[in-house]
Amino acid sequence: MAVTAAFLRVAPEDSPADPPRGAYASWYEGVLGWPVVAGPPARLVTGVRFDVLELPAGAGAELLRRPLATGPVALAGSRMRFLVAPGSADELEGLLDWLEWGGVALDLVGLGGGRRITAPVPPGHPGGSPRGAAVWLRPPEQGCEALLPSLPGPGQGAGPRHGGAGPDLVRLVAAAATECHRARLWRRTPLAREAADQPLAFS
Repeated sequence: MAVTAAFLRVAPEDSPADPPRGAYASWYEGVLGWPVVAGPPARLVTGVRFDVLELPAGAGAELLRRPLATGPVALAGSRMRFLVAPGSADELEGLLDWLEWGGVALDLVGLGGGRRITAPVPPGHPGGSPRGAAVWLRPPEQGCEALLPSLPGPGQGAGPRHGGAGPDLVRLVAAAATECHRARLWRRTPLAREAADQPLAFS
């Protein structure tokens, strides 16, 4: 759990340490072409160039250990955010039902049109990552939207219902649901509750 503990060192996403809009907006708007709304903190608009799958950081850390293709991934406080293709947030509930996770409390949510996320520190930013700022774990690159996990297009026939391997979004959601469920079960065990009551120590 060393990786997870290191992730959880980041302060909540609305910490005063988050920088003002002008520090990052030019990079997101000029290099990536992503819409940014005024801060502080600066926020990225979801549902335009990407949607977000958001889950607890501990479950996200385990998800990153899997040999699974993802898009950019960010950490903001105790939440991890996986960028997916626009429209994916609207598909999440149906996908979870189809994968037989419907009705299970997973703490896995989709952020789509009209939502906002705190803008992480741009990769290579000269000011570094201020304490408490949202950060990229897998940073975006120009044109990365073309590679975001998504459902297959018409006629592609991917997914278990078609007898083939699941498309990227299906595999990502299935793995994320599994890790969220495991994290929830772990927190409910007596030893886990005892550990959660102890202060975290970092080397």
